[in-house]
Amino acid sequence: MREPTRETDLGAAIDARAPFALGPREQRLLAERLRRGVARARRRGRATLVTLTSALDERVDPTAVVCASRRPGEHWFAFEQPDRDAAALAALGEAVRLDAAGDRRIADVGERWRALCADAVGGESGAVDAAGGGEGEGPIAVGGFAFAPDGGGAPHWSGFAPASLVVPDVALVRRARDGRARVRLTVTALAQPDDVPEQLHARLCARAAELRQAPLPLLDPAPTGRYLLAGAMPPEHFESAVAHAVQAILAGALQKVVLAREVHVHAPTPYDAAAVLGVLRDEFPACFVFCAGRGDAAFIAASPELLVRREGHRVSTLALAGSTRRSADPAVDDHLGEQLLRDPSYREEHAIVARRIERMLRPHAIWVAAAPEPTLVRIANIQHLATPIRAQLAQPLDALALVALMHPTPAVGGEPLAAAAPLIPALEGLDRGWYAGPVGWTDATGDGEFCVALRCALLRGSVARCFAGNGIVRNSDPAAELAETEVKLQALLPLLAG
Repeated sequence: MREPTRETDLGAAIDARAPFALGPREQRLLAERLRRGVARARRRGRATLVTLTSALDERVDPTAVVCASRRPGEHWFAFEQPDRDAAALAALGEAVRLDAAGDRRIADVGERWRALCADAVGGESGAVDAAGGGEGEGPIAVGGFAFAPDGGGAPHWSGFAPASLVVPDVALVRRARDGRARVRLTVTALAQPDDVPEQLHARLCARAAELRQAPLPLLDPAPTGRYLLAGAMPPEHFESAVAHAVQAILAGALQKVVLAREVHVHAPTPYDAAAVLGVLRDEFPACFVFCAGRGDAAFIAASPELLVRREGHRVSTLALAGSTRRSADPAVDDHLGEQLLRDPSYREEHAIVARRIERMLRPHAIWVAAAPEPTLVRIANIQHLATPIRAQLAQPLDALALVALMHPTPAVGGEPLAAAAPLIPALEGLDRGWYAGPVGWTDATGDGEFCVALRCALLRGSVARCFAGNGIVRNSDPAAELAETEVKLQALLPLLAG
């Protein structure tokens, strides 16, 4: 799978045995960097990141490599948006993990990540790498954040800290440039002052040589046994929560609050997250399709909502609020979309989200531009009101600083947030964990991309916990809101409930 090189016969033999093995030149460069990294760690008295990036064949499928190569219980991560130039990132292992909790959890993780990058060997500005320089190279961190400052405390969220970024041992990134895919492999080690460079070198080379690509497993269409479907709370509980929220809104306590449901699926056999992921990326190519595997659990989603994408000084985000079902009849589908565009309740809900996002970005930007009217975003089973928003930064805020600034938007929290935040757990009666939190990646330059974890499920063994929520405003109807959550749950339930 490696691009052809003019290296020695030894390199060709290594490639024949293991298609992702590091070649002789890459091994020499990695050895030199590890020596520098250990020396730097000893001199400064703290661990130092060491990375090496090399080019792969453009046909390599990062997600397929990670799913085929992951070890039992190993951290793994896949993040794709197939319709956007087949962009994909996948990662294996844990060179270092950055966890935090509390109101400053995102800022704390961001500070630790920036400190690691500042000291890194191989991530320095202008470093010449085996891949020849460019996008998708150098240190990278992947992971996510709980919706609430201390979310994810329930036992089923074990392994998913309120803030958790992993710097992986191995990362594969696919990006398009000039109409052609570029695939990069990055290996990373955290060099400690007492480490032996040769041992780190042997470990990283062995890990790269283990990598292989195979088709994603197929989802078993008819396993033996029965599926059991049950809500964490009865449907009447959600309707009652909506009614109480409407009362609070009419009393002037707030403008909007988002309330969610949790539905459990008990399968006859353990779930294969890689098989579910394969179906999601085929059926929802316009969405952010991701899986974060932690121990024996996997958090998986096909989310339509971009929280923030940072590319240098350019920022992109999306106000997404207000939704309705799809129809197989094009005329009916268009009619449903027109109804959504004209519905005053959905328009109010959407406007609250768009206004707040613009208001958050404006103090940090030279300009902020939003479409004057929302448009329709249609995915397989649902259509949404959406307003793309772009900004040019006036100061160098990195991706994690932007996540801390923008999360949670009123699309998943409420307006004003101070009033909505305590109301959400009181009315929902569940631990959202990473549901409705930011999930994505960032690199050493400060660029990155985080989506909002919607249309998602937590898989652990043979149990899937699915989540769906709605924005509640003053004229929301409890029965209609319940029906809308059922539509949103259909993104995953047909796959998980047989």
